[in-house]
Order: sequence, then C-alpha cells, then structure tokens
Amino acid sequence: MRLSAPIYHLKRKAKRLSREVGIPLHDALDRVAATQGFSAWSLLAAKAATATPANRLFPQFQPGDLVLVGARPGQGKTLMSLGLAVEAMRSGHRAAFFSLEYTEKDVLDRFRAIGVDLAGFEKLFEVDCSDAISADYVVKQMAAAPRGTVVVIDYLQLLDQRRENPDLTVQVRALKSFAHDKGLIVVFISQIDRSYDSSLKPCPDLDDVRLPNLLDLKLFDKTCFLNKDEVQFRIAS
Repeated sequence: MRLSAPIYHLKRKAKRLSREVGIPLHDALDRVAATQGFSAWSLLAAKAATATPANRLFPQFQPGDLVLVGARPGQGKTLMSLGLAVEAMRSGHRAAFFSLEYTEKDVLDRFRAIGVDLAGFEKLFEVDCSDAISADYVVKQMAAAPRGTVVVIDYLQLLDQRRENPDLTVQVRALKSFAHDKGLIVVFISQIDRSYDSSLKPCPDLDDVRLPNLLDLKLFDKTCFLNKDEVQFRIAS
C-alpha cells in the first residue's frame, strides 16, 4: 500500500477538514480515507498497521546491531524509530527510548501519531528524557535489559553536547560493545546536514550525516535513511 502522504499527515488533514467543514472527526477521517482508495478510515488504519516501513525493516535486525536512522526534520525519522520499538514489543521484546530532544509527553504524542496505544504494551516500554543521557548513562540504565531489547537514542549529535561527556566516537564505541555483549539492538536517530539536496539523490546517505564532531560511521552495522516517501536501508559491507 502506498499512501499519498504519511498516515500522521493524513490525520492532520482530517482534523483541518473537520474544523473547516464543521463535521465530526470520524466523518472527516473517512473522507480522507476515501481519497486513498479506502471506504473507511478503520480499513486504511488496519492496512497501514501491517504495512509500515518499520514492519518491513525490523526482521532485518539482529541482536548486537548498531543502527543509524537519518533524515531531515519532518521526514519521519523519530516515527520510524518508534515504529521499530513497536515491532520489537509486538515480538515480545522490550524497548526503551532515550531522548535529549523530547519530553515524555512528546514521545507519547508521537506514538499516537502512528496509531499506537501503549496500553497494549504494558511493562515492555520505557522512556527516559534525562539531561544526563550519555553512553555511560544508557549502559547503566539498560544493564539488566534482556537480549533482543531495542534501545532508541534521540539523537546522535546531542550525546557529547555536555563537556563532561566523552567524545562521540568513544560513546558510540562503548554502546556498540554493550549492544554486542548484551544482545541488544541500539538505534541512533541522526540529523542530516542542511547541504543535502533531494534533487540530486532521493535519500540522504552516510555522506550527509551531520557531524559537528568526528565519528567513524563504519561503526554502524545498518543504516536507514528517509526522505518523503523514500526509505533506503543498507547493511554495512
């Protein structure tokens, strides 16, 4: 299934339509669904839930993987990463989201944007928005995490913003070793440099990762880059 826009954009469109036309939201959702070839929003949502990029990508990951998810702002890198966490939980694994960017409410709002009710994953998910987040902090908090846990870090470029934290390379190496030893999947959300030009290539790649400080990008086992409807997944050679 290929929608004309991400599902969260379609929801926003329905909310605007509801306000502008003065109809109930559920009617507006059904009207938007009709533009995508579905007779009702519930059918669109059910189909989308089983055909997301995260649903297709998650089986490619293995315990011990270090994954980079990168995109320009507003292209869905956070939603993709949360989608991977959801896929882990649907498989019976735990997931954790460490954010130096969002509040806990922001994170919960993002779950709602992808149509996920966390009540269905009781005790499988945790969110941590501490200002103290660093590699050492994540290792300490995840010391007892079982094999297969997905750990999302939001985001890569903020890990060494505090002077007392080690260099970015040191932290990423530490988390790579930790992921390997514990059998975790560690996903880094990454910014993309403003110089990326989508008219030259459909998706950014490692050359476009914004690196204010040095980092060996070969440390990542797998990468996922997004731009508009394009998703490019690669396994490191």
